[in-house]
Formats: sequence, C-alpha cells, structure tokens
Amino acid sequence: MENTNIIIYNEEYVKLLNELEDFERQRPFCKHDLAHFLDVARICYILVLEEGLDIKKDLIYSTALLHDIGRVIQYKDGTDHNIASVEIAERILPLTSFSKEEKDMILDCIKKHRKSQKTTPFNELFYKADKLSRICFRCPAYDICYWPVEKKNHSITY
Repeated sequence: MENTNIIIYNEEYVKLLNELEDFERQRPFCKHDLAHFLDVARICYILVLEEGLDIKKDLIYSTALLHDIGRVIQYKDGTDHNIASVEIAERILPLTSFSKEEKDMILDCIKKHRKSQKTTPFNELFYKADKLSRICFRCPAYDICYWPVEKKNHSITY
C-alpha cells in the first residue's frame, strides 16, 4: 500500500480532500469523502478477489482515492468531476512507483467510472463497487435523491 499512502499524504491531495469535505458538508445526498473512497476500494477489492483477477490492492485503493477528488473542481467551475479527477491524478501519480501501464489503468478507470462501459474487467468492477458503496436504505435524502428506485441499494451486498 506504499503508493496509496503516497497519495493520501500528498499535500495537494490533502488540501483537495479538505476542500471536498467542506463542500460536501451541506449536501443532503451521499457524501464523496474519504469514507466513500475507502468503501469503494474495499468493495472493489472484494469483487476483484471473487473474480480471481490479478489486480494489486494498492492500485485499487489508489484509484478509489482519486476517482472523485475532482468534485472540488466541479463545485468551483462546473468541470465534470471525472475529467478534473484525471487531471489531478496526472499530477499525483508520477510521485508513485506504479508502472506506466498501471498509471494508464488508473487514469482510464477514473475517466470512465461514472458509466458502465464494460471496457475492462477492472473498470466494470470499479463502477459496480462505486454504486454498491451507497447505503440508500438508510439515507435521509432517499425521497429526494435523483437515482431511480430500481437503482438504489435496498440491502447490503458487500
């Protein structure tokens, strides 16, 4: 988890995470905070293990830490958060020891995490983990949430 810890202690990342938590504090819906990032990572890791895929835990957690960090930029100027998250990740990932292929895998997953595109097994499992991380059945904003009822999580799966 060396690379994950490089990211979590990166000065730019810490600043953005603090800003994101400030923005999200007043939001009635699911929060995009460190708890969400770690929930996505843990669920994705379980899915990867269940599928028998050879994807490093460090890569999964690093992707999760970076996938929604661009929401800060989205809140400030309207840039889609997946695009902003890729731009932030492109500045932080060179500090890690991930190979070029692994960095490309992370960036591709972040870029495509908002839609089920079935481009790679990792992207698909990450998308699924991101959605499964929501505890809709306990959400105080359930009735005003824009997710359709059939998409909401009504039980614990992971």
